Amino acid sequence: MIMLIPCMQRASKLLILHKFMSSIRLYNSFASQLSPTFHAFSNVDSLVSALITAISTCSSISIFRALHCRVIKSVNYNHGFIGDQLVSGYVELGCTKDALELFDELPDKDLVSWNSLISGFSRRADLGICLGLLFRMRFEMGLKPNDVTVIPVVSACAGVGELDVGKCIHGIAVKSGMLLEVKVVNSLINLYGKCGCLEAACCLFEGMSVQSLVSWNSMVAVHVHMGLAEKGIGYFIMMRRAGINSDQATVVSLLLACENLGVRKLAEAVHGYILNGGLDGNLAIATALLDLYAKLGTLSDSCKVFGEMINPDAVAWTAMLSSYAMHGRGREAIEHFELMVREGVVPDHVTFTHLLSACSHSGLVEEGKNYFKIMYEVYGVELRVEHYSCMVDLLGRSGHLNDAYKLIKSMPMEPNSGVWGALIGACRVRGNIELGKEVAERLFSLDPSDSRNYITLSNMYSAAGQWRDASKVRALMKERVLIRNPGCSYIEHGNKIHCFVMGDQSHPDTEQIYNKLEELVRKNREVGFASKTEYVLHDVDEEVKEDLINKHSEKLAIAFGLLVTNAGMPLIITKNIRICGDCHGFAKLISLIEKRTIIIRDTKRFHHFTNGLCSCGDYW
Repeated sequence: MIMLIPCMQRASKLLILHKFMSSIRLYNSFASQLSPTFHAFSNVDSLVSALITAISTCSSISIFRALHCRVIKSVNYNHGFIGDQLVSGYVELGCTKDALELFDELPDKDLVSWNSLISGFSRRADLGICLGLLFRMRFEMGLKPNDVTVIPVVSACAGVGELDVGKCIHGIAVKSGMLLEVKVVNSLINLYGKCGCLEAACCLFEGMSVQSLVSWNSMVAVHVHMGLAEKGIGYFIMMRRAGINSDQATVVSLLLACENLGVRKLAEAVHGYILNGGLDGNLAIATALLDLYAKLGTLSDSCKVFGEMINPDAVAWTAMLSSYAMHGRGREAIEHFELMVREGVVPDHVTFTHLLSACSHSGLVEEGKNYFKIMYEVYGVELRVEHYSCMVDLLGRSGHLNDAYKLIKSMPMEPNSGVWGALIGACRVRGNIELGKEVAERLFSLDPSDSRNYITLSNMYSAAGQWRDASKVRALMKERVLIRNPGCSYIEHGNKIHCFVMGDQSHPDTEQIYNKLEELVRKNREVGFASKTEYVLHDVDEEVKEDLINKHSEKLAIAFGLLVTNAGMPLIITKNIRICGDCHGFAKLISLIEKRTIIIRDTKRFHHFTNGLCSCGDYW
């Protein structure tokens, strides 16, 4: 439960004046930049109008304080609500103390003033201050909250997942008769949906006399957010039948639902809907569509969507860069980044995260080092923990484990599980058990409930034949009640997602699938492919190992895909864990023998297998 903040003590006007008069000299130096005509205004109204415009567009705290000085010197806080404008500006600039002190100094504060301040802190997700202001407004000032008061407080509750507090605000809304206000109910639907109480959200929605576009959008979004993509799409269909036209929020939720379901035909149908509705010119929608196609394995469609954008913004450029990165197209990612810079688009920390990731997935060590170096020197982007994580991954994958370890030790911030996780992954690939053990211990301490770290260490021991140590790690997992998710591979066919696990016998076409798989294994052997049984991390006989490895889930998915799809069509498979080396080699040869493109997405990246080669260059 978030504690109510104590009431702020009323600061004296003398202290406020002293604090801001120190900025007068600064104001004089900035005056020509702020507005050359400030001194030429013939009446106060014109001056106030110009000041409000400057205040609302100011992004520099120093210049903002100078503007505040001008207000103190020339006008009254009540004139044109300029006092409220100053308070809101301080909130937006993150100056909480200044905002609250100035608010206490404002004379004749009304409900609009309180609501404006609460809304400002709600946008910053500061629920504690929102509640404190609500408390003061009701019990100190005797003001009765209205719908404009309640909505931002409910939004703040939703933002931080405070369901219990949200229920209290819901109670205030009921007692005040606000549930007739559509906007209030919409905010409550959003709260309950985001907090996982879908039944309450549905009850509120069904009880509305009038359901607005926002109401429908909320129902679509909360179901998709909770992993119920099909129900979210069901609400979209009902919304269309009700004659409600979609907007950006609707379509973005639909695209997220397509991503969750992984059905490309559905994504193509939504794309058609976007074109028919004339929404393809919306940058946010186009960017979400671009990202969706990349995640569904069709990078060419992502490129096409990006190429059709008119004046793409930084988010769109970064999304395209991310698409290249996840598909292991490091060179294309670098070319895209350099073009982005030439076009005058300013990269941010997210851009560099994807750029470094692209270098890591393509083994571009020197290029990655260079971009890591010039991030701040040239582009002024502060290094963050995710950038270090990418560099550790880059160095580790390329075999520079000591350099990766030294980089972690030199970090100015505390390394998180993502950073250490990148190093243990490299230790597994390179077979460095000693360093891997040390890193695993750090990961067990940081996140003892993450089963992946135990599995990685166990697999390292197994690969080295240290079965006793591997058994100890698995016993520790059992003791801590940690469950390993089985490897699964998914492939789309007939508007349905087909799932396979190792040795799966549950599919209706099991007999045909295994017959096809035996044929593929035979063809691979005929061209000299030998199963890499070292990837079977069990202490069993060689024959058993070969039988196990030939029934891996991605091989079953490949066999099924070849059975049910037309020649020339690419097979797109998604896997929930990293592809093993034997399946990687198997897919390369099958792409050559069957003359088919096979695209497999694992937890790290996409692998495009064509003509016996993989886009990763065997570097993953």
